Amino acid sequence: MNEARELLSQMNDRSREVFRRVVEGYLASGEPVGSRTLTRTLSEKVSAATIRNVMQDLEYLGLLDSPHVSAGRIPTQQGLRMFVDGLLEVRDLDDQDREKLDATLGRNAGDVSGLLDAVGSALSGVTHGASLVLTPKHEAPLKHIEFVSLAQDRALVVIVFADGHVENRVFTPPPGLTPSAMREAANFTNALAEGRTLTELRKAMQAEISKRRQEIDGLAAALIDAGIAVWDGSGDSSERLIVRGRANLLEEDSAQEELERIRSLFDDLERKRDIAEFLELTDEGEGVRIFIGSENKLFSLSGSSLVVSPYMNADRKIIGAVGVIGPTRLNYGRIVPIVDYTAQLVGRMIADRS
Repeated sequence: MNEARELLSQMNDRSREVFRRVVEGYLASGEPVGSRTLTRTLSEKVSAATIRNVMQDLEYLGLLDSPHVSAGRIPTQQGLRMFVDGLLEVRDLDDQDREKLDATLGRNAGDVSGLLDAVGSALSGVTHGASLVLTPKHEAPLKHIEFVSLAQDRALVVIVFADGHVENRVFTPPPGLTPSAMREAANFTNALAEGRTLTELRKAMQAEISKRRQEIDGLAAALIDAGIAVWDGSGDSSERLIVRGRANLLEEDSAQEELERIRSLFDDLERKRDIAEFLELTDEGEGVRIFIGSENKLFSLSGSSLVVSPYMNADRKIIGAVGVIGPTRLNYGRIVPIVDYTAQLVGRMIADRS
């Protein structure tokens, strides 16, 4: 952000205004913005030739690009980043958008997942993008953990919480796992588990394994790591990610190249890979973050942007995240307050239910 502001401060008023108008025009229409269009909207009266010279300078700086010969300009990913960091004007949340999101509070969903599903649908409907909601992990104290072998390359970890809640996940165990290593892993885990939450257990196990590595069978240690990782997001925790509104990303007149990028995004969403990274994107504190194009670690091949914000429980601890994914020409000024408000709304829902 500091780099963006520094570069903007070095530009004169005319260059800054031309750059801002090109980006705003592109975000509104998705089309390149030409010099003749700008002559009608700039605050000072200058010729189209003068504007073309300014646009060429901005192109040289890597902020604008010309998709076709003799066409207008569009912002590059670097240009969009500079605009978002230095020139973006975030609107107040629209009353109609607020009402649609608030309506989810009235849903009589039986559990938190049902409520978050409704929030995801509302967020997708309001933004006309695909919404992503990462649901919180169950953080009640633990009672018992069991590892069950299903096949040579598949195992099941079953966790029983003190409040009666039971969860299970299928995961890939370490190669060459023996029945004795599985028993040792279960005994070791249960000796530490009772009364601790999953987060507390994870920290305690890491410390204990480091201290007693010589005593613990290597396969047992690997099994513990693989089995518990699915709750930390490092494994296949796909049911924690709710995706709604993927069809909003498809347009009938989309170019073939754009459709291929969207299909790549859909593949990522179907597999729901790297869910841990979705939450890590928000781990620098509360507030909305914007990831443009290849900055987005989750969907770098899709040419999409992600606007994401964490939500917190009553103890102000980050427990999940909400976001909107769409084309890089998202209306960021409108989407940012929507995502921010949705994250606050979810936090209140979680706090009220707990």
